[in-house]
Amino acid sequence: MIARLAGQVVLVGGAIPGERVTARIERIGKGVLYADTVTADEPSADRRAVAADPLCGGCLYAHIGYARQLTIKSDVIADAFARIGHLTLPAAVAVAPSPEEGYRMRARLHVRGQRYGFFREGTHDLCDARATRQLLPASCDVLDRLAAALRSVEAGSMQGVREIELSENIDASNRAVCFDSGTAMDVRIAQRLSQTEGLTGFGPAATVTDTLAVESVSLVLRRNVLAFFQGNRYLLQKLVGHVVEHVPRGASIVDLYAGAGLFAIGAAACRGSRVKAVEGDRVSAADLTVNAAAHDIQPFHEPVEAFLAAVRAAPDAVIVDPPRTGMSREALEGVVRMRAGRVIYVSCDVATLARDSRRLVDAGYAIQRADAFDLFPNTPHVETVVVFDYGRVPAA
Repeated sequence: MIARLAGQVVLVGGAIPGERVTARIERIGKGVLYADTVTADEPSADRRAVAADPLCGGCLYAHIGYARQLTIKSDVIADAFARIGHLTLPAAVAVAPSPEEGYRMRARLHVRGQRYGFFREGTHDLCDARATRQLLPASCDVLDRLAAALRSVEAGSMQGVREIELSENIDASNRAVCFDSGTAMDVRIAQRLSQTEGLTGFGPAATVTDTLAVESVSLVLRRNVLAFFQGNRYLLQKLVGHVVEHVPRGASIVDLYAGAGLFAIGAAACRGSRVKAVEGDRVSAADLTVNAAAHDIQPFHEPVEAFLAAVRAAPDAVIVDPPRTGMSREALEGVVRMRAGRVIYVSCDVATLARDSRRLVDAGYAIQRADAFDLFPNTPHVETVVVFDYGRVPAA
């Protein structure tokens, strides 16, 4: 949260807008002080007790009542568009809520010694993953059994394991794990670990399969344990349905940063779209190729910038879902050159979204609507979807 002291900007962790707090300055940045709340002297009515470590990954907003979290995130989106993009959104952004517990389908857990967990904010100190309640209790049980099995076969060590990648499908009927270690794991140990109760896949080739219903159509996607995928099991179907709803029927679509094909398959199966789906990551591109085979989707395994440099025909619409860093200048210029009638921008970082939105508006696009999905409850993060139309008056 932002405070000011004698004209100096202070970013205060553990506070809520409107509160008066006593905070300790922990470090000084370029023109900014960073502080942590010591006591809430005039606490907000929205302040609540936190069972887990409030500085653990996934818990930075846990001290704020959930309804207030959604309001804050809506305000943050509007502020970023105004401050970074110098843009006014057509309306206040509605943020779709999520259950706060057990929402994560994907997680990277860090291993230190005999312990695993998430990092505390800004450190490499571990905190207990179970206490954050981001994962299902059954998922934590499986991780505990895996850790115990690994320690038993390695005389108390974790055999050089540095990270644990966990991936589940929506109903947790598929659960895969992959270890990141400095050395290759003994085949016999890997075989033993793969038999851990609650696992359906183990190792870098393991996959899970998601099935979700969008517009009465059943969408099926395979994805590798190491592939990026939207992480909230409760909002995944709603997010895909929202994106698909704004795809014109029977349209030609270019889906950039397509991943395993989540939005591409929705557009093809639900809207009868002809889709060119582009993914640069090797693992995700392999999933995309498999998933695209049953639909009118042409997969491309190459950087988005390389694909756009060779495009000649303009599609009816473009879907983009870039990483947190947003679109590169080359990628954004390539999208602008295509002059697609509609751009649907899915973003996990509101600052880079506001920056890229400014460039799209300067190129002749108008913001028709902005919606958000709280894929990361109890954190400052929010997923935002903005619909742009070329050459049209912005929505009132």
